[in-house]
Amino acid sequence: MSTAHWPLFDLVVRTPRLELRVPTDDEYRDVCEVAVGGVHAPREMPFAVEWTDAPAPQLRRNAFQFLWGTRAAWTPETWHLEFAVHHRGRPVGMKGLWARDFDVTGEVSTGSWLGLDHQGRGFGKEMRAAVLHLAFAGLGARWATSQVFDDNPASIAVNRHHGYLDDGFDIRSRRGEPARWLRHRLAAGQWLGRHPQDDGITVHGLDGCRDMFARPREAAR
Repeated sequence: MSTAHWPLFDLVVRTPRLELRVPTDDEYRDVCEVAVGGVHAPREMPFAVEWTDAPAPQLRRNAFQFLWGTRAAWTPETWHLEFAVHHRGRPVGMKGLWARDFDVTGEVSTGSWLGLDHQGRGFGKEMRAAVLHLAFAGLGARWATSQVFDDNPASIAVNRHHGYLDDGFDIRSRRGEPARWLRHRLAAGQWLGRHPQDDGITVHGLDGCRDMFARPREAAR
């Protein structure tokens, strides 16, 4: 697919160790193989959508349907951006950033996964910092939210590291059992006040696709 038809392919966020870019279909095949190799222990389920329970052939198909769906449903106000995360040129996972009625709420949410072989190295914190920088410094977001089950200490630690505050909880069905789904929230001022613009995160290609993202009304004024 040409970048002239889908300018998001030129959007790249770089951190000291990672590169986040919107995957083409060919690149996404390699990302899916990382997921097939394992994302969490079988007894665990850190996701609200239990996508990792699918057998490998179905997981691959489901993953492509999901990615294509994010493209097809895209509008400037309501969008879902999925980055493939690369370390030393190889995919290690995915990082999502999405918003609903972004022009009104100025609020984004994030989600992610890392292959088992790449966990425990601080990549989760670094890739979160990358999309928060894009959201707050690049797109003018006012809030970022994150949701996590209360028995997922690694993701909770990422939220705490970046200054998210408690924002209540919901009860979700997880593999047929009730589970506490924690809500955390981060204000733009909290992030921008703690992270200078030259803290090692760079965004490339945003000007070429900026019209695909609505600006929050306060930021637009």
